[in-house]
Amino acid sequence: MPKAKGKNRRQKYSYNLNRKRLYRSARRRAAPRIACSHIRHAWDPHKSVAQNLAEMGLAEDPNKAVPIPKKLLGMEVESDGQQPGKKIVRKPYVVNEMELEASLPEKKSNTLSRDLIDYVRYMIQNHGENYKEMARDEKNYYQDTPKQIKRKINVYKNFYPEEYKDFIASLKPEKMEVQ
Repeated sequence: MPKAKGKNRRQKYSYNLNRKRLYRSARRRAAPRIACSHIRHAWDPHKSVAQNLAEMGLAEDPNKAVPIPKKLLGMEVESDGQQPGKKIVRKPYVVNEMELEASLPEKKSNTLSRDLIDYVRYMIQNHGENYKEMARDEKNYYQDTPKQIKRKINVYKNFYPEEYKDFIASLKPEKMEVQ
């Protein structure tokens, strides 16, 4: 197999490039990536990370914010009774908005594809509980084994329990008519 062109060519080193200055300026310019929109909107780029978080009432280091008591570590040390001075929170709305967002109930976004639902319904309708027959069916395009089909049916049962019960109930009168 031939080698790629230019692969063996030696890389030239640029002597005129000051790499220290490049690295330092890149580090200085890089702002922290903030995932939470509440924090992002309240962020002041002219202040340090510690100052921004202190203004919002958030902890920079969780180990310092909630220290482990010495008794749990096995050492009993008497404290002076002095508490560290409380920091002034200038932007309490950030913490309040985050708490409000966290208290909202989580929406179930898990759904099954329409193809999988149709596939499971077809298999149950034509074969009932016979998974070996289902595996031999011509609509079993992905050549699922009986256990894989059973697992898919169980997933459908767990995601849509009411719909599954209604579907099974609608199948029973059809079977009675056949007999």
